[in-house]
Amino acid sequence: MFRTMNKLDAVDLDLLRALSADPRATVVALAETLGLSRNTVQARMSRLERGGVFLSYERTLSAEALGFPIEAFLQVTVRQAELPAIREELAKVPEVLQAHGLSGQVDLLVRVACRDTQHLFDTDARILAIEGVERTETSLVMGEVIGYRVSPLMQLARDGL
Repeated sequence: MFRTMNKLDAVDLDLLRALSADPRATVVALAETLGLSRNTVQARMSRLERGGVFLSYERTLSAEALGFPIEAFLQVTVRQAELPAIREELAKVPEVLQAHGLSGQVDLLVRVACRDTQHLFDTDARILAIEGVERTETSLVMGEVIGYRVSPLMQLARDGL
């Protein structure tokens, strides 16, 4: 279940922008950068964490560096009543990097990483074999045009204060 904070103020947004610029920054370094006390930064960080602002502390790693240079998006159509079980089964497939529920004709968008095209074919077959999955359509990733980012949203939020 996602928890979100009701409202971020200018200090929260400045703190998040500083963290976005340097995710490894210490509380002391953030305090110096923002001209705040260490205790204030620590308290804000704790409140932001409790509020569900931080999605993950996991480092983003290159699938290619791990030996999985082929990435693809699978558009997956499922029987809706079986979605909870399908979600559980998809989570067991190690090649699945992400999965998003969608509205519209496609039910799930699943991002996978594979060693080669045969591995991709086999991964797609494993996903198709999950009870309740009706069909998939695969699109190879040719390159990332815009990576995941929230900095522009932080600026919009700051402008709206």
